Amino acid sequence: MAHHRLTLPFWEGFMVSGITRGPCRIEIVLSRDSAAPLICSCCGQSGLPVHDVTWRQIRELPMFGEPVLLRVPVARVRCHQCGPRTQAIAWLARHARISQGLMQFVAHWCSKLPVAHVCQLTGLHWETVRKIERAHLMRVLAQRPPAQPVRLVMDEFALFKGHRYATVVLDADTRQVLWVGQGRSREAIRPFFQWLGPERCQAIRAVAMDMSTAFDLEVRAHCRRAKVVYDLFHVIAKYGREVIDRVRVDEANRLRDERPARQIVKRARWLLLRNAGNLPADQQPKLLELLAANRALMTTYVLKAALKELWQPTSPWQWRIAWRNWLRMAYASGIEPLRRFASRLRPYWRGIVARMRWPMHTGQLEGINNRIKVMKRMAYGYRDSDFFFLKIKAAFPGNP
Repeated sequence: MAHHRLTLPFWEGFMVSGITRGPCRIEIVLSRDSAAPLICSCCGQSGLPVHDVTWRQIRELPMFGEPVLLRVPVARVRCHQCGPRTQAIAWLARHARISQGLMQFVAHWCSKLPVAHVCQLTGLHWETVRKIERAHLMRVLAQRPPAQPVRLVMDEFALFKGHRYATVVLDADTRQVLWVGQGRSREAIRPFFQWLGPERCQAIRAVAMDMSTAFDLEVRAHCRRAKVVYDLFHVIAKYGREVIDRVRVDEANRLRDERPARQIVKRARWLLLRNAGNLPADQQPKLLELLAANRALMTTYVLKAALKELWQPTSPWQWRIAWRNWLRMAYASGIEPLRRFASRLRPYWRGIVARMRWPMHTGQLEGINNRIKVMKRMAYGYRDSDFFFLKIKAAFPGNP
């Protein structure tokens, strides 16, 4: 053991009186610097007498790739206002066994690495790292100013396998994730509006979402002045699943005795679902040949393009004419999956025409959902959903 006394800036108020390097860690003994005043950790009064002293073992940042253990004499001071209180130490929280520097190190790297890797870097237990990160996330979120949203975006993402989902609510203007909750039912998202409060609910003017009845009803119940705006991507995806896929399968079954034609129809799924503008040049002749040979597929493909046009900017009167024309063509097609889809879509017309006034979509949340998936994969999943939701909200503070 070294017998010198060394004053270092990162252990303010203490001096190094001994260093021992063991087989698996470095132990450093500190002693109180007599020139540093003793401060009450409760009221901040300085220059107080010592009541008693206890030795505490503190985990510090690793050195030379090995864990560091500090032995620190922590005094209790005799405060005239508060009575016996633990002295205030600038680099150590009250009653803590881990230094502030190590806590900041853990909080920083937990945002970039899995918890298991941070445990290897610091030598701390997995649960200790999680507690440090949770406390850091809660401090970060508590320091943010109260959100004042005017436009919202709501969407869902897969939380676990087996159709278990969580709902994300985003401020469309600042791109801040306001709330994350497990489930996608009315009861699951109601706590968000309770957290928002009646006054801020009345300030909401528009909410973009997919054609979710639960989202729609809950928004109308709490934000009576808000317009619901349905997202084009979700409607077209639903059209692809319920109309194009169904018609393609029916046509393939109808061509059971014509094997070459049946194979062409069966393998044409991505040709029909992809946007015409994204189709490679070598695939376009195949698409034209397919549509020319099959009237039902031609009709559904053309009406998909016409459906997209309903989201293009125009006047309300022109939109109303286009909407009625689309419904008339869908019903007149004689294609049962298409007629069924049109009947289901018809009650949602207000959410489609609302985009003429509020040009919103859920594309902002789609990008965030992709980053959420990366966070989930990096940690190999989260057992504690509340902790996962804290990480999501801290990772997307938005733009001021």
